[in-house]
Amino acid sequence: MTFGEKIAWDDTVLPFQLDKSNIRGRVARLDGVLGGILKQHEYPPVVEALVAEMAVLTAMIGQTIKLRWKLSLQVQSNGPVRMIATDYYGPQEDGEPARIRAYASYDADRLTEADPFAQVGEGYFAIMIDQGKGTTPYQGITPLAGGSLRACAEAYFAQSEQIPTRFSVNFGLSTEGRSDERWRAGGIMLQHMPKASPFVAQPEDRSGEDGLLQPADVVPDGEEGENWKRANILLDTVDALELIGPSVAPTDLLLRLFHEEEPRVYDSQPVRFGCTCSEDRVRQSLSIYSTKDISTMTTEDGRVTADCQFCGAHYDLDPAALGFEAEQGASGDDSA
Repeated sequence: MTFGEKIAWDDTVLPFQLDKSNIRGRVARLDGVLGGILKQHEYPPVVEALVAEMAVLTAMIGQTIKLRWKLSLQVQSNGPVRMIATDYYGPQEDGEPARIRAYASYDADRLTEADPFAQVGEGYFAIMIDQGKGTTPYQGITPLAGGSLRACAEAYFAQSEQIPTRFSVNFGLSTEGRSDERWRAGGIMLQHMPKASPFVAQPEDRSGEDGLLQPADVVPDGEEGENWKRANILLDTVDALELIGPSVAPTDLLLRLFHEEEPRVYDSQPVRFGCTCSEDRVRQSLSIYSTKDISTMTTEDGRVTADCQFCGAHYDLDPAALGFEAEQGASGDDSA
């Protein structure tokens, strides 16, 4: 694929509602965000694809959290890709961009050229929400199943929330003229919102792999269920270029797909690559260790170093100023 210069709707999440169907959703387009995430590491293509899919899912799910909250998605597995972690930080104030960061850990010698999801084995998919200081973070998990990270996210909402949720996601490499290839990703999220008490699925209703609930298992009967089925049929007509290409704006895509469902759009949320690491946070994380423990982390040059897995920032610190036994006023050039 060859695309031109940056598009106005790149790195945004557009929330919408289908008034006729009692369904809400989001359209996400990521470009520079993925560049910021992936340039920190030299991931193999199959790992980059997994990180791209995880990032666009995070953007769509994260858009619903409140200001200053943090949403995290995480995959832990016994496969070649051991972990994928993403964080979405809600804007500090209305009108400001949200921030996303992500990284993956993997065993390079175990990777294959198979489908990216084949690189994760048995494990779990988790969603965590941190509302800030003084609160207990929420966490929900579901097994890795269904053939994609998108399917894992759908199973999470069916299992943990019993809310029908669907994702259509696409991602791929693009080029601009003679420049290097870069990743783009796009997606649509649909979520049925019950007017009253949510439908409660029974054990015999579980149709997913290993008995997991799927979106269709938690759809109410009657008109609400028919509305959901109709919206999903329309969602399944979307193609890759409509999600990540340069020609179809998110608002135009919603009209093409759902014009009979009376789509209503809200203000789009800009998203940026951003990390929260700092020297103070590194010091805080090391404050639980004694001088003896710190000595085991000290290099031959007499320094303690740390690298951020998300953004690659390097910290070089004086060991005498670290740990709960740190010397007051310890000297040394602590560069950030």
